Amino acid sequence: MPGMLEKPSIPADPFSWWLPRHHKSAGFARRLLRSFLAKQSNGERFFDCGELVLGELVANAVLHAKTPPGRLIFIRFELLAASLRIEVHDADSRQPILRPVAECEESGRGLWLVSQLAAEWGCCPRPGGIGKMVWALIDGGAE
Repeated sequence: MPGMLEKPSIPADPFSWWLPRHHKSAGFARRLLRSFLAKQSNGERFFDCGELVLGELVANAVLHAKTPPGRLIFIRFELLAASLRIEVHDADSRQPILRPVAECEESGRGLWLVSQLAAEWGCCPRPGGIGKMVWALIDGGAE
């Protein structure tokens, strides 16, 4: 996709990539995750939940992070023993808030979905940089 910025090559596990703050970045990130998981032994068990969680976290970074123009989003995936770790970094230090959503509201369910699909999730200041990192662990079930 034009405008997507690749980080210099690193080993396949973990995998990371820089993305612009653009509405197409969530879809691009999901395709990167699917490609990453397809190369991993038994990685397909993380396809569905991993793509949904990653898409929500990237969409939140694009839509809600208050950052100066030109700031990028950094994504990182890592397969652990029985789980997939997803990280989304942005330059806004404000923590995401899981809030109740009324039935009639058209949006606002992203973090709720993350909380339901991930075995664990959280947010912390970005190590060695400005902003925050939102992470989630997706349980792969028994192998």
